[in-house]
Amino acid sequence: MNQHTLDSLSLRADFRAIARWVEPRSTVLDLGCGDGSLLSLLGEELDVQGYGIEINDAGVLACAQKGVNVIQQNLEDGLRLFEDDSFDLAILSQTLQTIHQTAAILRETVRVGRECIVSFPNFGYWPHRLAVIQGRMPVSKSLPYQWHNTPNVRVLTIKDFEALAPEVGIEILDRVVLHGGQTVRWGENWRGSLAVYRVKRR
Repeated sequence: MNQHTLDSLSLRADFRAIARWVEPRSTVLDLGCGDGSLLSLLGEELDVQGYGIEINDAGVLACAQKGVNVIQQNLEDGLRLFEDDSFDLAILSQTLQTIHQTAAILRETVRVGRECIVSFPNFGYWPHRLAVIQGRMPVSKSLPYQWHNTPNVRVLTIKDFEALAPEVGIEILDRVVLHGGQTVRWGENWRGSLAVYRVKRR
């Protein structure tokens, strides 16, 4: 990748990890795509054919302004629009913790994507644990909201996700744990603030 690509992908730490696992000219579905930044970057740098699903009006508008194909839909309603293996890659990028029907959306994600990428903030990160011990809900770069205005409805750790994966028919192919944009190689569940997984249906 050129320097412009690296600069662009540094907008969010998980974008860099995700981009390494995306094949050029593949078809990509981004679930909870926000303002379309990830799809826009993947389209520009890897020539992917991308589609996003987003419920927020502002996110849908931002996608349209970027030229990103977007469907306005609530992920909680499932992905019935799409047949099995409709996409080379389906992405849940920091979306999983905002979903009530966690197991259902994971099953749907690996159904519609031949491979999938899932990233989420790790609630097991040590400052998060310390905040809870001190009697407060954690606020950090990876969990930036106060308890009363957070869009997150689930909190999970790396170990939680890895325990759930086989229960919902998911095989973990690869994992990167990050903090501050750097890879964490030991003590991941307490030293890493963000986890990124490459998975597929078992």
